[in-house]
Amino acid sequence: MPSRLILASLLLALPATALADPCIAPLPRPSTTFSGIVRYVGDGDSLCVSMTSDPRTWIEVRLGDFSAPELREAAGPRAKAMLKALTYGRYLVCRAGRQSYDRVVARCQLNGAGVGDLLRQNGAIEGGN
Repeated sequence: MPSRLILASLLLALPATALADPCIAPLPRPSTTFSGIVRYVGDGDSLCVSMTSDPRTWIEVRLGDFSAPELREAAGPRAKAMLKALTYGRYLVCRAGRQSYDRVVARCQLNGAGVGDLLRQNGAIEGGN
C-alpha cells in the first residue's frame, strides 16, 4: 500500500515538473548584448537562449518588439508554434532592456532582422499583455 501512495504522489508531481520554467540563468543587465541558440519557447513572445544545452545557462527573454496572445487565448498556441518554427535551434543576438518578473525584456535579431518584424512578416497575430 505505501508503494502505491509513493507512485501516486510521483505521478501527480509530473505535470508540475513538466510545466516548470527551465530557463534559470541570471539575467543580463539593461543595455547588455547577449546571444545564443534558442533552447526553449514558452509562448508566442517568450523564449530562452544560451550557448550551451545546460538549462542553468538559459536566459529567459520576453520579446520587447512583439506582444503575442496569451497561451490560454484562442490564438495563443498558434503564436507559440510560429515563434518556435521561426527561432527554435537558431542563433539570436539580443539587447537587454528592463527586467520583467523572472525574465529580461529584449530585442532580438535573427540574421540581422528583428524577431518581432519576422513574426509580423509571417502573419503572426499581436495582442497579448
